[in-house]
Amino acid sequence: MKYISGEWSEQHKELGSIIRKRDNFDEAVELFLNIHSQLHSYAVSHNKSNYINPLIDDLKDNEYKIMPNRTDETMAWAMWHIARIEDLTMNILIANEKQVFNNEWKARMNVSISDTGNAMTDDEIMKLSKDIYIEELLKYRDTVGLRTQEIVKNLKPEDMKKKIPQERLNQVIDEGGLTEHKDSIWLLDYWGGKDYAGLLLMPPTRHLLMHINDCYKWKEAIRTKKKFYYI
Repeated sequence: MKYISGEWSEQHKELGSIIRKRDNFDEAVELFLNIHSQLHSYAVSHNKSNYINPLIDDLKDNEYKIMPNRTDETMAWAMWHIARIEDLTMNILIANEKQVFNNEWKARMNVSISDTGNAMTDDEIMKLSKDIYIEELLKYRDTVGLRTQEIVKNLKPEDMKKKIPQERLNQVIDEGGLTEHKDSIWLLDYWGGKDYAGLLLMPPTRHLLMHINDCYKWKEAIRTKKKFYYI
């Protein structure tokens, strides 16, 4: 089931068709900012029709920490995962700047890891979910989203077809953004095979859609099921 309007996907499809065209650059940037903001809270979007506030405004902390079914994760993990990937790809790989995440944020969120969580076991997902301070996690995600918008506003038409330098990919590993586990390290090759436009079309847009849609599904399951796989 899809919980996010098909209009979003149509806008994303349109973005994909123009993002590498120099003559459409300003239009592409405006469209990116619009579809990106829809998948962030009002603090980023300044738009009450975003898809995040209806998801989170009435969520209780414990609901972020429930794994409804065996094949699911938790909403806390999903918010961590999409925020970390957006942070790493936009700030390190595209902007060539420091990521938002640092020791201060690590302490504020009460987490012991720095990576994206791709290779986590169910037990590890539940530990992260139970330990993390949800309010600070959401603030971190807002900060990442605002930074992404700043980065994209400063891009130039010629940037869109640029490839990611190897030293930036190495930096992701050096800063603990990925682990050596096969379910984590594969992202290095995936990101390394993209140009700037390719990254904009996935980590800060389509990737968010997929996991936020999952969160809507899990929210519905949590409020209708009587038994859960892992709590």
